[in-house]
Amino acid sequence: MAENANNNTKDMTEGSPARLILFFTLPLIAGNIFQQLYGFVDTLIVGRFLGVEALAAVGCTGCLMFLLVGCIMGMTAGLTIITGQRFGARDYEGVRRSAAACVVLTMTVSFVTAFIGAYFARDILVLMDTPPDILDGAEAFISIVVGGSPLFSVFIVGANLLRALGDSRHPTMFLATSLCINILLEPLFLLVFEWGIPGAAEAMIVSQALGGLIVWLYIWRKVPALRIQAGDWRLDREFLWQHLRVGLPMAFQTSIIAIGAVILQVALNGLGPVAVASYAAAQKVETIALMPMMSFGMAMAAYTAQNYGARKLGRIKKGVNQCIMMSGTFSILVGIFNIVFGSQLMFLFVGDAEPQVIDYGQVYLTTTGVCYWILALLFIYRSTLQGLGKSFVPTFAGIMELVMRAAAAIWLVQLLGFWGASMASPAAWIGSCVPLAIAYYYTLRKLKQEAREILSAR
Repeated sequence: MAENANNNTKDMTEGSPARLILFFTLPLIAGNIFQQLYGFVDTLIVGRFLGVEALAAVGCTGCLMFLLVGCIMGMTAGLTIITGQRFGARDYEGVRRSAAACVVLTMTVSFVTAFIGAYFARDILVLMDTPPDILDGAEAFISIVVGGSPLFSVFIVGANLLRALGDSRHPTMFLATSLCINILLEPLFLLVFEWGIPGAAEAMIVSQALGGLIVWLYIWRKVPALRIQAGDWRLDREFLWQHLRVGLPMAFQTSIIAIGAVILQVALNGLGPVAVASYAAAQKVETIALMPMMSFGMAMAAYTAQNYGARKLGRIKKGVNQCIMMSGTFSILVGIFNIVFGSQLMFLFVGDAEPQVIDYGQVYLTTTGVCYWILALLFIYRSTLQGLGKSFVPTFAGIMELVMRAAAAIWLVQLLGFWGASMASPAAWIGSCVPLAIAYYYTLRKLKQEAREILSAR
């Protein structure tokens, strides 16, 4: 079966954990930064050329897009963990069948999500108390983005399958290509064709469709381990459920986190368009800063899944400890950077015409920047547990994140205004990280005990 492996995949069960994790993470960081740079450029173009009202209209849909599209992303990331475990166990027929299951389940959910999101977009925005002057623009943007989510899903399932086999470099290259297309199309659609806010959404959908085509052409030509054969599509209920047991909790985790963001957005909408625009712009700045920490977490999911499949539990603990050192150091440095240069970064979006937007943005970046190290730990512990196939505690941690974010939205925003909204993320990170840390150390000790019992029984 060794012939099914190739140079386009990476065995993470041998060699230095720190080196493997770092070199897997670097392309992920580049890809995620590329993706967020698109969002940065998108916000820059909308804010500078269409105005603060348009910026608020697009910005207020971020949490809703996270709820609908993020559900697909979370589920697909979970489904492909099974693929990674099969690859670590050298079960190459199982890898192909798992890839087929991932495609079937991802596309099914994406079509359902597209229908629900596009049909009920305006009703949901009204329930969120979206200000009337930005409601039409927000509806136009989110309807197109969510309606086109099946095209995005084609890209994301292919990219996640490649990452499950240890290849983070090629998905990054394809993502960069897609984003370059997006960055070229958006000014064309907005400034030349003058399609306004819908043009930004249409540019996103077209670029994602082309990206998905590129990913699957590459898989078919260069990655035989993922070249699904006719017989691989014969999927029984038990095999599909094996994937859903991991995929659905991760989709649920993403959804409940997003629900907290929706509740917070409702509170922000009550503070007016300036607060909405400030929060949206500050989050664009922050998201770029957080991408390396998120990428380390994604690397740990792939690393853990492969080593768990190979039953190399000692390597998992060693990898986690080394990843904490790398990601934790970065989180402290980037937090200091955002605190010191937050105002200058916010200035890029609105210039000097909206000083209150800049001031609010600095408040947000300072409040969250001091807590980035907690988020770094959260990503590592959560992804490691997911790589082990453990879904209950990450789901519970997501519920805690929802509770803490909702509490901040309900009480802190009323008491402290925009600063209260800024405190919602750190509160959510703390509420989620505590149970994840406890569960990680307990699970690792339990797995080692089980391994010793198996050896002694022999």
